[in-house]
This record gives sequence, C-alpha cells and structure tokens, in this order.
Amino acid sequence: MGKIKVTETSLVDVKIIEPAVFGDHRGFFLESYSDEDFKAAGIDFEFIQDNHSLSAEAGVVRGLHFQKGQAAQTKLIRVVTGAVLDVIVDMRKGSPSYGKHEGFILSEFNHRQLLVPKGYAHGFVTLTPNVNFLYKCDNPYNAEADGGISFKSPELNIKWPIDLEQAITSEKDAKQPTFTEFEAENPFIYGEI
Repeated sequence: MGKIKVTETSLVDVKIIEPAVFGDHRGFFLESYSDEDFKAAGIDFEFIQDNHSLSAEAGVVRGLHFQKGQAAQTKLIRVVTGAVLDVIVDMRKGSPSYGKHEGFILSEFNHRQLLVPKGYAHGFVTLTPNVNFLYKCDNPYNAEADGGISFKSPELNIKWPIDLEQAITSEKDAKQPTFTEFEAENPFIYGEI
C-alpha cells in the first residue's frame, strides 16, 4: 500500500525513514513497517524483537546505550505518542563519522523512524510527557554485552534541550563513563563494539 521515503544523514549508515501517511477527518493510517518496502529501499535487516518504553515526564533522559561485540543491535526506532530528541554517536573506530553524533526529532506528529546501525550508542530525551517509544532490534538484548557512555560527555558537545543537572534518569545512566574514558578502556575495530 504505502511506500517509504528514505533520507541519508551525516552519519555513516544512519537513515531517516518516513512512511506514507494517509489522513482524513477521522485521523490517519500508515504502515509502520513493511519488509517488502524496506528491502526495496535497500534496508534489509531481520528484526527479531520489538521493545516499548514509556517515559511519563518531559525531561527524561535514557542512554547513551549500545550492545557490544556479537550482541550489537541494529535498531529501527519510532515514537507513537509525544516527542523526543533522539541522539546517536558513532562508536566504530575507523568509521568516517567515528565519535560524531547527530540528533533527530521523532514524534507522533512527524511519524519519522530512525535506523540506527550496529556500532552506534543511542539515547533520547523526552520533549513532552507520556512518550511511548518503540523500537525493533535485529539481535536480542544481552545483559553481559551491555555498554554505555554518559549523555553528559563534554567532548561530544551534545546540545541537549534541557538542563542536564535536572535530567530525570536512571542511576545506571548517571554513572556511565564519558566517551573519552570509554574509548581509553575499549579499543575497537571498525564495525565492531
């Protein structure tokens, strides 16, 4: 039924996907995922797990997270209620965009999806209350391969739209190492973390 629009970003292998939205006075309809349409657009991943998080308040920060080694995950992200600034950081040494980040507004209104390849740290801040955040993964979660860097990493200079001292976050995320600290302890090769 619908086709998708795929836009490349400044980061290697990261894409914005916009589905066709059919709306009228009753609301709208869209295909949030079509294997056929995605493959036709050159996006060919076998997604095996769907995850859903709810953030009740504006100013919630989750991340920056990733899975290491063979457990690394490609994610297809979307927001079904509310809005977020979604931020990703290329963690793949040797990549042309290594250590660089980009932020994307994902919301219930723009219907955009973000394709985050393996090797990227990922996180977001809620811009509204009651954010329902969904994402597909091509690998299951593995607690032993869990990794993360601080969303406050000064060397990344991420322009979060909130006062980071007021961020609502988990104890785990508040204690993550900075990008530089993590980099010093974890030598990577391109494409692997």
